[in-house]
Amino acid sequence: MSQQNKMENWNKKGYLQISFQWIFAIVVGIIILFLAIYLATKIINLGEIKVDATTAREIGILTNPLETGFDMGGTLTFPSGTRINNQCDGFGDFGTQIISVSQKSFGKYSDTNINVGFNNKYIFSDQYVEGKKFYLSSKPLEMPFKIADLIFLTSERYCFLDIPKELEDSVPIQENIITEKEECSKNDIKVCFAEDNCDINVKYGQGYVEKQGEKLYFTGNLLYGAIFSEKGIYECQVKRLMQRLEQLSNLYYDKSYFISNKCQSELNEDLLEMSNSAKEIKDSRDLENINLLSEVIKEKNKGDCELF
Repeated sequence: MSQQNKMENWNKKGYLQISFQWIFAIVVGIIILFLAIYLATKIINLGEIKVDATTAREIGILTNPLETGFDMGGTLTFPSGTRINNQCDGFGDFGTQIISVSQKSFGKYSDTNINVGFNNKYIFSDQYVEGKKFYLSSKPLEMPFKIADLIFLTSERYCFLDIPKELEDSVPIQENIITEKEECSKNDIKVCFAEDNCDINVKYGQGYVEKQGEKLYFTGNLLYGAIFSEKGIYECQVKRLMQRLEQLSNLYYDKSYFISNKCQSELNEDLLEMSNSAKEIKDSRDLENINLLSEVIKEKNKGDCELF
């Protein structure tokens, strides 16, 4: 073989060896890059999940000052777009208030499946509430004794029109609730108490709120729960509240026997009926009968043997 042919063969072998080394290095580099991206994504997702779970717990904690029985309001502000998922579970003696939070990252909401549950909270809102700033307020529910504090969560502006005089002092204190017609904008959610052509129509005398073609029946401060929440959330929270009413009625029933050696209460039968009615409630339409019984108990409790 000539020297020239030997050189050509050597060059071809060298070329093949160099090409293989480069291909191997590229493949290994791609694998390392893929693993780095995968691990980074996992770390980011774990961080997002931790932040979202922590935020959900903090929301539960931050609502504690609202549960005082007074009309209070406050705000929650986040640095990035946030979605609060409100879930209600009516299972068990008191049901469960469930909150999960997703925060926007790289233009998308994080996919968090961690839920935080509370047995003693009743948050009224749509299932998903989105924004950077959220508005909170609280009102007590009494039938006739206090059952719980209702918490209202929103992120949009509401315009209340033609509020009846008897309700003027009861509207929740939230900076996103406008009561002066001149200050309302076209983007506000219109809540009408006298007309029928608004986003939400309140039939105060008939005891129901009409929205999205649905009727949500209310009593007392549940009016605002019906205004701020969607039907599924509202009906579930009403059921949970009635579960609590059932248990409280039983407690006062037992108390009436405990103090019977000091004074005779006339509420035994009424409290028993209240407990049974609360237990058998199907939906908010049954609130009217429970409210009538509540008024009877309230009047009878004004005697010398007060239970609450």
